[in-house]
Order: sequence, then C-alpha cells, then structure tokens
Amino acid sequence: MPVHLVMQAFMLLLSYELAEAAPPIAKPNCKSSCGNLQIPYPFGIGPECYLDKWFEIVCNGTGGSAQAFITSIDKEVRQIIIGNNPSTNNFIEPTVQVQVPTIYSQHCKYAGNHSIVNITGSPFHFSHYHNAFISVGCDNNAIIDNIFPKVFGCESDCKKDMKVDKKVKCSGFNCCESTNIPSNLQAFDVRFRSRNKSNDEEGGIKHCKYAFLADKGWLEKSKRDPSSVQYWEYVPVVLEWAIFLRNNNSRKLYHFLEGGRKVRCFISDENKDYFYSFFCHCAPGYKGNPYVDGGCEDINECEDHLHNCKNKLDCENTEGGYNCEKRKSKLKIVIVGFGTGLGVLFLPTTWVLYKLIKKKIEIKLKKKFFKKNGGLLLQQQLSSTKNNVQNTKLFNSKELKKATDHFSKDRIIGKGGQGTVYKGMLGDGQIIAIKKCNIVDKANLEHFINEIVILSQINHRNVVKLLGCCLETEVPLLIYEFIPNGTLFQYIHEENEGVQLTWAMRLKIAIEIAGALSYLHSAASLPIYHRDIKSTNILLDEKYRAKVADFGTSKIVKIDQTHVTTVVQGTFGYLDPEYFQTGQFTEKSDVYSFGVVLVELLTGEKPVSSTRSEEGRSLSTYFILSMNENHLFDILDDCVREEGDKEDIIIVANLAKKCLHLNGKERPTMGEVAMELQGIQKKDTNGQENYEELHNVRSKEIDPSYACSTTTQSYSEIASSSSSIVLPSSSFKSL
Repeated sequence: MPVHLVMQAFMLLLSYELAEAAPPIAKPNCKSSCGNLQIPYPFGIGPECYLDKWFEIVCNGTGGSAQAFITSIDKEVRQIIIGNNPSTNNFIEPTVQVQVPTIYSQHCKYAGNHSIVNITGSPFHFSHYHNAFISVGCDNNAIIDNIFPKVFGCESDCKKDMKVDKKVKCSGFNCCESTNIPSNLQAFDVRFRSRNKSNDEEGGIKHCKYAFLADKGWLEKSKRDPSSVQYWEYVPVVLEWAIFLRNNNSRKLYHFLEGGRKVRCFISDENKDYFYSFFCHCAPGYKGNPYVDGGCEDINECEDHLHNCKNKLDCENTEGGYNCEKRKSKLKIVIVGFGTGLGVLFLPTTWVLYKLIKKKIEIKLKKKFFKKNGGLLLQQQLSSTKNNVQNTKLFNSKELKKATDHFSKDRIIGKGGQGTVYKGMLGDGQIIAIKKCNIVDKANLEHFINEIVILSQINHRNVVKLLGCCLETEVPLLIYEFIPNGTLFQYIHEENEGVQLTWAMRLKIAIEIAGALSYLHSAASLPIYHRDIKSTNILLDEKYRAKVADFGTSKIVKIDQTHVTTVVQGTFGYLDPEYFQTGQFTEKSDVYSFGVVLVELLTGEKPVSSTRSEEGRSLSTYFILSMNENHLFDILDDCVREEGDKEDIIIVANLAKKCLHLNGKERPTMGEVAMELQGIQKKDTNGQENYEELHNVRSKEIDPSYACSTTTQSYSEIASSSSSIVLPSSSFKSL
C-alpha cells in the first residue's frame, strides 16, 4: 500500500512537471481556456490578457458548457487557430470559427430576423478558402450585397422537370452553393431576387428564401442537409485575422519579431496611414504560440513520427529539426566500411539501379500531379471539342523553374484571384509569362482547364497567345506570350511618364478589341463568350497593339445556342444589367462591356467612381446622361477633345451609346461595331468621308430607353423593378 501511494505521488509530480514544461499559450496569470475552448494570446480573458480590444474574450458560464464571445464583433467563438495546424504542424492562415446568424427573405415566417453581419474595420474577415456560400429556396437568385466591384451569388429553382444530381446536396434544385466567395469580405448581406423576371414585376409567387456562409469543413463533417436551414439560427463560419499596429506601437511589432529563428512573422506590404498588418507562426521544427514569450518549443520529430528516417532508431532529434544518422558504434563503423567496400565494387550497377528507381518515382509523381491538376478533365474537355491542342506545348517543370529563377518573387508581374503571373525567359531567349494557380481547389482548377481549352482554339493577332501548359507540378501552370506594356487600364487611368494614348491610338485599340471579340463571337470554330471584358484584361504589346486576355471565366457555346445560363459574376461597372437580372449571358453582354471600355477610352473616366455625382457613379449612367444633356464634349478626355475630329468623336460616342442599350437585342453585334470603327479609321487615313453613313449615324435619334435610370428611388426598389439597368448610384454610398 505505501509503495502504491508513493508511485501515485510520483506520477502526480511527474505530470505536474510536464504540465509546467508545456509551452504557454496565454499571457502569465491569465486564463488559457473557456470551457473546452483554448484561448491563445493575442486573444485573452480579463484585463491585460489580450493584445487590444479587438481580441477581448468574455467567458459566460462554467465548466464544459461555458461559452466564449469576442466582444468586439459580438460573436460566439467555437475554435481559435493561431498559425499552426494542430495535427500536422504545417503553417496555415490564423483563423477563428464563430457562430453567425442565417439570413431570411422578407417572405419567411421568421420575418425580422434578416440581420446584416458587419465586421468592417476589424482585423477579421470571412475566409474565402474555408467558407461556402449557400442559398435555399425556389425561384431564387441570391446575390451577396455590397461587394463592389464584384457580383457574386447563386441560383436555385424547384421545377419538376429539373435534372437533379442526387450526389450533390446543392445542385440547383431548391438549393445552390458556391465555394469561391470573394476575398477580404467583411460585411455579409444578401439580396434575394426572382429568377423569373416576370415574378419580380408582377409580385409573383413569394417564396421564402434563405442564405448563409458556413465552414466547409463543418458542412462536410456534420453531413447536414442545407435545405433544413429553416431550423437553424446560427451556423459556424471561419474568419481569418491579423494583428493591426500603428507606428507608435512598433515596440509591440519588434517584440513579436524577437522570437528569432523560432518565430516567423509576415508583415503586409501595404502601409496606409502608418498602419501595419501582420501575423506570425512557429518556425518549421517548432510548435506552440508564437505570440507569447517561450511559446514555441522544439518538436521531437522522432517521438511524434514526423521524420523520414527508415525507422525510429535511426532518428536523432535536434533543435528545430532532426537527422537520420546517429553516432555509430565501432562495430557499426566496421560494418559500414565493409559495406562501402562492397558498394564500390558494384557501384556502376548500383548507380544504374538508382537512376532507374529515381526516374520511376519522378514519373509516378508527375502522373499524380497531372491527375490532381485536372489532366483528366482537360483530356475530357478536349475530346468533346472538334479542335485539339496541336499547337500547345507541354512544358516540363525543370524548364520553367530555370526560366523564372525558381519562381522568384522578383519575377512576379501580376497577381489576381486565380493566380500569380511570373515573367520568365526560356533557354532560346524567348520571353514568356507563366500563370501559376494560387490555391489547388476544384473551382480554380476548372478555371485553369477552361482557359486552356478556350485559348487552344483561338488564333487571332489581338488575343493573347497560349504557348502551352504544365500539369506535372504541384500546381498547374499556363504559359503565354509575354506582353510587355501592361494593361489598357494603366494607360487610361494612371499617370505614365512615357507614352500617352493619343486619339489615333485609342481608336486603333478600340478597333483591335472589337475585331478580337467579333472573331470570338462569329469566326471561331465554336462561338466563345469572354464574360469579363474590361480595361484591365486588355494588354498592350511592344507596338501598343491590343491583346484580349484572361479567359478563365469564358464559355464556349454551341452554334444554335443564343445564351448561357450561369451564376452571375463579373465586375461592377462592366456588368450587363440584362445579364444581372436574368442570369443569361449572351454575346450582347460582351458588347455592353465593350461599350464601357469604349467610354473609358473617350472620357478617361473609371467605370465606377465616388468622385462623380451620386447619380453618375456608374460610368455608363454618367456618359448617357451627359449625352442626353448635350454635354458630351464636357466629359471627354483632353487628348480626345484636342486631337480627335469632332464628327468622328460623335460617331464613336453614338456607337458606345448603342452598345450600352438596356435591351440586348437593340445592341449592335461586335462585327457591326468593328466595321463602323474601321470606317472612321479608313476615312481618317484616306482623307475621305462616307457622308451617307455619317449622316445616318448622327441623325438617328437615341430612344430614351437607352438612358440609364436617373430615379432617386431606393436601391431595393430599383433592384425589384424591371426598368433597372445598372447598379444605381445609391449602391455606391459606401465608397
């Protein structure tokens, strides 16, 4: 009995010492948990226990039923991750999982529970990687509100003849889902519309509709059916976070960086009003909380089975790492020496075997990446089209690494939602642009594969040329011809010390864009709708020729198709209002977007701007109102007004106005637009004028329905009316 008591005491003492030796997660003398939830610093409970008020936690209740709340955003907390995956110890973005209410439409029995979630100005934002957007309801078009300048949402219906994929919970029947939500989202509100335009006009059948953001991991693990959302009040949502510090708090920043080799911190490149954003994690080989002194401790890879040694006995733990070569006994040294001697005799054979095995491993790995990166999907897509990628080269990873100096940060020439673009030089001296996917998920892979399929079928001097792709790397790569002079947006809206766009150059660029779009719509083997025409997607080469780029969201359509029905997405200012209302994208939707670019070339104004009057925030509205009031020449860019022929400018302005018609059927085709612009250029070149054609263009009265609505009614009123054509000025009050 005494021995048993002594052993118990010893084990208690040992467990106490081990607990004391564990790295701290909270500040000294501060609570490190609330119920079953761990509260790591910079979060904290009580005065002096959190970094600042943004990270203050209040713990309500006791024991395992206690609930933690972030007071700054008034949300219940379910999990906090500070930068290291607890199961693999790999670095991940710091996140916090919170409970967020669902949103109901005004026709639900839960009327009054429609609540906007707004965490603007906080260090938190909704994770675009971890969350999914889901909406439930019939005849439903759900759009996330106030995410200017993007449009994002999904559609669902309950028609009896709908084809339903039973394997997918939200396939469009009473429920729709999108996993690629906008990044840096801080305010979440949803606007519900009817998919059937007549229902909006006539009051129609008022269906109850729901929408919410939810943690994808939670949805998968819980196996809940989203269509039962009417019984949920809150759902778990993942927020990403960072630490905000101003210059006068730089001591705190330096304190975090003092972790030396045990801590890695990432500081934002932006410095607005002396404002820094950063987050940290324990360096590879360490685990714990990087935000507290001594919070990162060495990982024993040998004990935790995180080593690559043949067996545990060969593993030796070191500070921040391990090695697989323990000190060998004399007998071991003799054995190794003897084995080495034999190895020398069989070295040629061994070397050949090594090379063969290595080659097989590399081939297997490349096949694995090819499959993971959508190679099978690409083959399927190409087999379903008439053309193949005979002119598209398959680059190898070694060649591309060498071309970009192992994808050095110095070679980055652009970043976007789908990927990062690097500048590289091949062995033969050819300069190329390489697009590397940011995140390997299904949505981004489909964009990349779609772009390969689209561009492989395009052969036009004013469309950026796809040279090839590489799918044998960890993330897929697309290789293009390098276009050296940036985007059209930069030359129109940003100061350039070098070349300024003259009237002749603007007209030439407009003709080239129109010609490329005309080719896509009517001359390609199958019609192609670009779906994202804007000045940032128009590149300029060394001779300032226009090159249409970024076909990630483009669609190939059948010869007999007049439109494609898709989830509404695009960029405010360029988005066809008819497409926004119906979800049906036609070739005339590209015409509308081109019309906005044409107005940009004429006026030098941005598609959406808070510096203009409220009713003219949208450039299309501003332009048409100015024309109707005979103020066209008051809004033109200086070089256009000074260099352009007055009659030519009027022709181009009327053409832009026709492209912006509310009714897509009344807009010209891109072929007609290209011909009319070419007529102006030809006249300027030959010094002659087609007076009959010019007279027809000028004398044609523009129907009032061309003009954007100038009403001052509320956003919700305009959104539900059939006459709305662009996002009204009231929607830009947040700018």
